[in-house]
Amino acid sequence: MDIKDIQNLIKFVSKAEVSEVKYKTKDFEITIKTPLAGNDAVYAQPAVYHTAPQAAAPAHVAAAPAAAPAEKAEVAADDSKYVVIKSPMIGTFYRKPSPDKDVFVNVGDEVSIGKVVCVIEAMKLFNQIDSEISGKIVKILVDDATPVEYDQPLFLVDPS
Repeated sequence: MDIKDIQNLIKFVSKAEVSEVKYKTKDFEITIKTPLAGNDAVYAQPAVYHTAPQAAAPAHVAAAPAAAPAEKAEVAADDSKYVVIKSPMIGTFYRKPSPDKDVFVNVGDEVSIGKVVCVIEAMKLFNQIDSEISGKIVKILVDDATPVEYDQPLFLVDPS
């Protein structure tokens, strides 16, 4: 588990409004405690048995959140007649169920309630994201295999 995974886990736990999460593997153990009131204070107490230097990771993590506000501003301008499908979690966005399969949806495709539109991988778990609305995909706002934040817009859908 690298520093990026730990930071994503901390963000996920704080958004989920749980009081404590423990994650343990053969070489690694982490406990994350948060106040139940939804406060932003997050306490991490990792117990690392084997670590490797992660010099480049902090620069990469700092670059990802900087791009998110620009995307949100762009989506806000288009929001008037379209409905946005947002990410329900932090993770990596994938348009395909696996590298050798076709994408779930393309621009111009019709979606209905319950249709899988993408997969978000978080902590080695692949979570299928279903459409909560019926309509036509107008725009895909995220590139394949890129990190996404909680509540980040993924698709614009024309509900008409």
